[in-house]
Amino acid sequence: METAKGFRGRIGGGRKKAVSKSARAGLQFPVGRIGRFMKAGRYADRIGTGAPIYMAAVLEYLAAEVLELAGNAARDNKKTRISPRHVLLAVKNDEELENLLKGVTIASGGVLPQINPVLLPKETTSSKASSKAPKLVNPTTNKSSFSAAVENAPDFGNEANDAASDVADNASPNSPPKEEASSPSSGVSAVSATT
Repeated sequence: METAKGFRGRIGGGRKKAVSKSARAGLQFPVGRIGRFMKAGRYADRIGTGAPIYMAAVLEYLAAEVLELAGNAARDNKKTRISPRHVLLAVKNDEELENLLKGVTIASGGVLPQINPVLLPKETTSSKASSKAPKLVNPTTNKSSFSAAVENAPDFGNEANDAASDVADNASPNSPPKEEASSPSSGVSAVSATT
């Protein structure tokens, strides 16, 4: 008995639908194309069947990582489209990707926002102390330590010490207003203005 043969062998035995190597490996990147490029590039005399699969998986992982970080950078900048700037920010802010792409220049990426500390204005020690710590007030005299130091400074017999102590007394924001002694010539007492 003869079996009837059709165009593709036995009757009803049509050709199965082709399944790509990428689909078999569960990847999005093209395994067959990468294998072809590896052979055409003459990187080695022989290329194993697992080499293009492994290469495609590594490239897919790196692309997914960069796209995820760049998408986060775009969302941080309130944008819906990833630009080269977002790719640069993603690469430079990730330690491992920065190490991998150390000598790479991304076109239209710009630079990381950074100000060299040398260029920043220097703060004086008195302004640092006044801005960070509360002003110290002696509870017995109700004066700041600066005005107490001015009053305890040695008197050299000039009017500068008197003027400095007056300024220190008036500049202290924690001290209540003082009444000055009435002068013998005018019999009117004056109240100093508070600042």
